[in-house]
Parts: sequence; structure tokens; C-alpha cells
Amino acid sequence: MTIAEVSKKVSLSPNTLRYYERIGLIPEVKRTKSGIRNYTEKDLGFIELSKNMRNAGMSISSLIKYVKLYKKGASTIEARKQLLISQREVIKEKLNELQNSFEMITYKINNYDEVLKLREKAIVGEKIKTK
Repeated sequence: MTIAEVSKKVSLSPNTLRYYERIGLIPEVKRTKSGIRNYTEKDLGFIELSKNMRNAGMSISSLIKYVKLYKKGASTIEARKQLLISQREVIKEKLNELQNSFEMITYKINNYDEVLKLREKAIVGEKIKTK
């Protein structure tokens, strides 16, 4: 696949894809004889992993470390696993924070609903008294 095709597929600009490759966020993409990047499904998998991990807050340096470990082969599986476990903990904490925020906002909305109901009852009651 060309960089344009991959760019559309993963919703990242060609410049971002080139940057990811240049800094080691994804492994080096093989090229055709004419020097054009030729992305494989494996490359797409790394791009998706990098994109998801960045969205989850993983640092670029941690992702680069992950890719470097991957390139070294099976002997680094435990180290790669530990990086992902650490990131999972970060995500878990963020989820807890988001859940707490969600609950607070829901509480406030419900509270405002009650205030508005009471206000509406008071307005209706006033109208009945004045008739």
C-alpha cells in the first residue's frame, strides 16, 4: 500500500506517517525499487498500535522503546509485556478519573432537573393563586 492509501485508512497524514517512521515509532517501512514506501498489513498493525497507545497517553519515548524491543525479537517479549502492563495501569487510572467525572456531572444534571421541576411547580402554583 502507498502512503496515501495508508494515510486514508488510518486517518493520519502522510507527514505524520513519515515522522513516525523517522523517529522509530513504527519500524522502517520497506520501499519499492523506486524508493516509494510499500506498507504491509504488519506495518498497519504497528501504526494502529502506535495511534491507540498515543491516544491512551503513552509517551513517544515509551513507544519507541517498545518498537526497539520488538526489533530485537522474542527475547524481549517480557519487557514489551511490562511496558504494556504499565500503560494499562495508566489507562485504568484515567478511566477511574473519567468515571468519577461522569458521576459528578450526572449528579449535577439530576440536581438541576430537580431544581427546575420545583421552579416549574412554583410558577404553576403562582399562576393558580393569581386567577
